[in-house]
Amino acid sequence: MPLHGIDHVELYVGNAAQAAHFYASALGFREVAYAGLETGRRDSVSHVLQQGAIRLVLTGALSPGHPVGHHVAAHGDAVKSIALGVPDAGHAFAAAVERGATAIRAPWEEADGHGSVRMATVGAYGDVVHTFVERDAYQGCFLPGYETRDGIAEDAGLKAIDHVVGNVGLGEMDTWVGFYERVFGMTELNRFSDEAISTEYSALMSKVVSDGSGRIKFPINEPAEGRRRSQVDEFLEFHGGAGVQHLALTTDDIVGTVSRLQDRGLTFLRTPDGYYDELPGRVGAVDESVDDLRRLGILADRDDEGYLLQVFSRPIGDRPTMFIEVIERHGARGFGQGNFKALFEAIEREQDRRGNL
Repeated sequence: MPLHGIDHVELYVGNAAQAAHFYASALGFREVAYAGLETGRRDSVSHVLQQGAIRLVLTGALSPGHPVGHHVAAHGDAVKSIALGVPDAGHAFAAAVERGATAIRAPWEEADGHGSVRMATVGAYGDVVHTFVERDAYQGCFLPGYETRDGIAEDAGLKAIDHVVGNVGLGEMDTWVGFYERVFGMTELNRFSDEAISTEYSALMSKVVSDGSGRIKFPINEPAEGRRRSQVDEFLEFHGGAGVQHLALTTDDIVGTVSRLQDRGLTFLRTPDGYYDELPGRVGAVDESVDDLRRLGILADRDDEGYLLQVFSRPIGDRPTMFIEVIERHGARGFGQGNFKALFEAIEREQDRRGNL
């Protein structure tokens, strides 16, 4: 199944106007399109925000009993759709359903003076869906029914979506890895056992699937047995089942990006100083100052093709569910396996503070 990449990620939120303000002021996104009462939409409102090649759609309900409101009640502010750009939405939908995907909405077309867009939707894990978007014949701001917005925001240096991580229930990881292999023709890129991703108290298992181009990467996590509840267990409880755990966003200057994000109020997980004392011997030379990495809580890891730098925010909503990863790659294609223990110990410290470990 040919895929162009991730077209956009849509989140259902309790208050779309306030969420858009947060993503603009704290994360540096700029509002580029809008649909709501002013554009003739009567039941919901959507703000489209962009930074680099990252496009987020924040959708809220305008009336009681709307499905968006039910989704927010069940999951909190959460990802609903990971939309995928395709050359032919009808073909993608037919192929996906034939290969076992659940049909959510058959292909439909929307048009305005700027052209037309064809879309179709299939189900994924939990209440997450994939919408196929065929937009080669459209020259408008986002989709028909949206008006252009010229939002003002100071760019934080975020460039693209590196990967989208899903958390699923115990015993469901292989099912969903098989789903992406069978339905989308993806292949397993990495796998991490509970021995690789474990601490004194908890563990999880993870597999990563990717399309042929490497532009789309979906790690899938499930909990593993441990002495206490893992981060995946906590997510599943507060999210109300399977869903998107975090969005990993790339940057070309992680020190500058994280400094700007921290100055705007976004908070990140902290790592003990001992991690940085051992960093040069474990990872080798990196272009960045270890003092800067220590100051900002940035982790580093190396594989056969290079090194990467990454840092993880605290949950960005009231529920301890979705968070943001900022990642800078210097050739490395992995996911920071050498950081797993330090990262999950940091998450466990947060779980313990919340009384959820």
